[in-house]
Amino acid sequence: MAEKIIVEQKPDSTGKLSTGLAADVGNLREAQKGVSLWQDAWRRLKKNKMAMLGMVVVGLYAVISLSAPILPLHSYKYQVLEHQFLAPSLTKNAGELLVEQEIGRYRQQNEAFGVEGLTEQQEADLVDFRDRMATETKVIDSEEVLLHERRYLLGTDNLGRDMLSRIIYGGQVSIMIGLIGTLVSVFLGTAIGAISGYVGGRLDNFLMRVVDILYGLPYMLLVIIFMAILGRSIANLFFALAIVSWLTVARVVRGQIMSLKESEFVEAARSAGASPFRVIFRHLVPNTAGVIVVYTTLRIPSFIMLEAFLSFLGLGVQAPLASWGSLVGDGVDAMIPYPWLLFEPAIVMTIFLFSMNFLGDGLRDALDVQSKNKM
Repeated sequence: MAEKIIVEQKPDSTGKLSTGLAADVGNLREAQKGVSLWQDAWRRLKKNKMAMLGMVVVGLYAVISLSAPILPLHSYKYQVLEHQFLAPSLTKNAGELLVEQEIGRYRQQNEAFGVEGLTEQQEADLVDFRDRMATETKVIDSEEVLLHERRYLLGTDNLGRDMLSRIIYGGQVSIMIGLIGTLVSVFLGTAIGAISGYVGGRLDNFLMRVVDILYGLPYMLLVIIFMAILGRSIANLFFALAIVSWLTVARVVRGQIMSLKESEFVEAARSAGASPFRVIFRHLVPNTAGVIVVYTTLRIPSFIMLEAFLSFLGLGVQAPLASWGSLVGDGVDAMIPYPWLLFEPAIVMTIFLFSMNFLGDGLRDALDVQSKNKM
């Protein structure tokens, strides 16, 4: 319904009637200024506090993971067997923790024989031990360093490797697996679903029957079979996760294309002589971008969880590389005496997965035109 514009007339200083037409025209132009779908979605996304928090956390994870080579971290694969299972500490270095362990071992040994405190020999041994902790050096990456001056903020694992470094580099692997696996599955699903929905007929029937057959097969069993046949490597892991993960997005995109292919802008493109390929990928697919973006953000956590499950079974990332899933799997074996080996990677992974889900839910609401007036 067209709105009426009321022009208010007021007498000016000369007594003649004048109008505020110039101001009204300016206001009208401001009111008629167009806003794109993405601008409108961003405006609504900013109102969702949890989604914005999720975006900040995901961005922080990405920056830390990408900056890992230039951060002051110990090597994620360098082993110091004497530093096995050191507890997390913000103030003590490895040498101090080892001295405490040695004192505790002496006292436990003495208690078994009914001896209180430390013997003179043990005191002398501790002096030598402290001296070695303070002076022992080793060449690491062509640089001589005081070996026991190293600090492990998140402790060490069963081979004396820095857990902080392994969690950060493991984040690189996990996020890369989630991102690349999702992009491959979204690309395949979008292409197959768009072509199937636009062409229709026998091709659509054939492609959808293939999708139905693959849906009927146990997904995780197929991934395990692929990994067992092709071998355990990151490339094979990408292939195994992505090869049958495009089914849902293919169906979703197909439904969107079928609902849009008879629209006026599609008819106009055909009348202008656009080829079917151009109509599909230049006009139809961009109009499903909102669905694809939401699916992508929600699929990345799924891939990370799948990789974690495979790593837990021993079919995921292999040493010396690590991922959050492989670190959790290693931590389960030593959960009782050394709980930080499990809880640290598990907490880091859980925070990232929650953040991705919050962001995905926020994008879904922001890109949903039907919820526009609710936000």
